[in-house]
Amino acid sequence: MTTEVRSLREFKMPDVGEGLTEAEILSWYVKPGDTVTDGQVVCEVETAKAAVELPIPFNGVVEKLHFPEGATVDVGTVIISIAVAGEAGAAAPAAPAAAPAQAPAPAEEAEPERREVLVGYGPRTGTAQRRARRTTTTRVAATTPAPAAAPAPVTAPAPAAPAPVAEVPGGERPLAKPPVRKLAKDLGVDLRAVTPTGRDGVITREDVHAHAAAEAAPAAPAAAVAEVAEPAAPQVLVPAAGDVRVPIKGVRKATAQAMVASAFTAPHVTEFVQVDVTRTMKFVRRLKESGELGRDVRVSPLLIVAKALLTAIKRHPGINAQWDEAAQEIVLKGQVNLGIAAATPRGLIVPNIKDAGSRTLAGLAASLGELVETARQGKTSPADMQGGTVTITNVGVFGVDTGTPILNPGEAAILAFGAVRELPWVHKGKVVPRQVTTLALSFDHRLVDGELGSKVLADVAALLERPKRLITWG
Repeated sequence: MTTEVRSLREFKMPDVGEGLTEAEILSWYVKPGDTVTDGQVVCEVETAKAAVELPIPFNGVVEKLHFPEGATVDVGTVIISIAVAGEAGAAAPAAPAAAPAQAPAPAEEAEPERREVLVGYGPRTGTAQRRARRTTTTRVAATTPAPAAAPAPVTAPAPAAPAPVAEVPGGERPLAKPPVRKLAKDLGVDLRAVTPTGRDGVITREDVHAHAAAEAAPAAPAAAVAEVAEPAAPQVLVPAAGDVRVPIKGVRKATAQAMVASAFTAPHVTEFVQVDVTRTMKFVRRLKESGELGRDVRVSPLLIVAKALLTAIKRHPGINAQWDEAAQEIVLKGQVNLGIAAATPRGLIVPNIKDAGSRTLAGLAASLGELVETARQGKTSPADMQGGTVTITNVGVFGVDTGTPILNPGEAAILAFGAVRELPWVHKGKVVPRQVTTLALSFDHRLVDGELGSKVLADVAALLERPKRLITWG
């Protein structure tokens, strides 16, 4: 008579291969007792570079979740245990002492050809089938000063726990992208109560904000009830004096470390120039109206600034370099990987366009649009943020004239593009209103002396004053 034998297999926090040592568990999509299949996404984690989803590499039943949501876990640490079925006699009971010599090794040894990977960084079979997870955290709306609560460990259902929110019909999980889920969690919005307006029933950021606004009126009493019902350990601590303490982790932590390292390693010099960009703004409008770069391509002043910087670098390639401290060498880069600083809900990231200098204006526009959209959706991969050589930060979108940007670590220069304003300007001997912006170029003075930095900045300004030079100078 054959009997089914179950053994435990452990899934560890994987390493994305980018030198990361830890990740924060943002959301669990399963709970103890759930059945999972090979390739099914079981949780979402945030590393110092991006938020990604983890698929389980085998079939079975969830035995235990080793960490709650909000926990920061070292790479290589077991985060979930799965009870898997095997043939009679093929596996021993869970106790290690009773394991026979021929018993299968743990998952990592039994299947050496299979590697635990992050979504987008290795093989994945099947379609992820997410289950609606039990609500373990109630976050207070942003309109109140109360903290967001951290979840209690989800190891087994406690009899005295508050009743979970009703499941979505059919057990399906609301459709929303990771940044939207994070926003909903921060605002205390239950996605199952939100009416989706996005394509194919996807919940958008606007849907979450609209739902939060609709609940704003009764926010105070609702928050009070939530605090009583969910006395879990808080992630954000609010002392009696009203100070708020926010844990430093994820992208914010990585950015802080990188900026400190850059600011105190590379001697920064920043130069400024005011530019009449009236012709550039007219050029942008013409490109938009004509659609000559493509019907679905987004055209913006940033596109022309990027092309101007790339053209200036082609004329002065010495600025596209890197300082190698260990070898005591200056590395002149063979291609320009243009970084674009992007503000996201999880913090500042700098994805880059590979070999941007070789792209046509239309190709650069398409790549820039993809980069921005991917960053907004929270799908930027760590590979997209590696290998940058020079960066643009568009502070003008915030109404800021300019700043003194800090270099992205390992790069020689960063250009700040300020707000475009109508100002009195001397044009053809008369003071007339013109559209003016301020550019600021910070550079590493070990690599770039004042002459080279000034020439690059002056070239960018000249190209923006007369964008037709992009053709003759390029």
